[in-house]
Amino acid sequence: MAANGKAVRVVGWVLSVLASLLFVFSAFLKLKGGPDLDQGMAHLGLPASMVKPLAILELTCLAIYLIPPTAVLGAILLAGYVGGTIVTPWRSGDPFIVNIILGLVLWLAIYLREPRLKELIPLRRPTSS
Repeated sequence: MAANGKAVRVVGWVLSVLASLLFVFSAFLKLKGGPDLDQGMAHLGLPASMVKPLAILELTCLAIYLIPPTAVLGAILLAGYVGGTIVTPWRSGDPFIVNIILGLVLWLAIYLREPRLKELIPLRRPTSS
């Protein structure tokens, strides 16, 4: 692999780890629980009984994302999860831009670290006339 290709993959992994830290922190807070979490869930219109299953789902999708042979499947699963994290605050009038950025970073990271995606979705420079 060329040095440039290796650098691109390293950047992809760094972005993956940074995004993953947000998911781990989020899952930790869900598993920890507490009155603030219960109040936040109620504000979003979600029952408190969903907290632990959401944390488990979040960590499971994240693990699939971080394992190289299943990384693309993990990105697809996390995209679905992040979609929920966008629409839930959106419908309650809360900001959700961070969730959109997180979804974009997840896909940028997997695109940079997974050569097969570059074959499926090639980025092309515009041709001059």
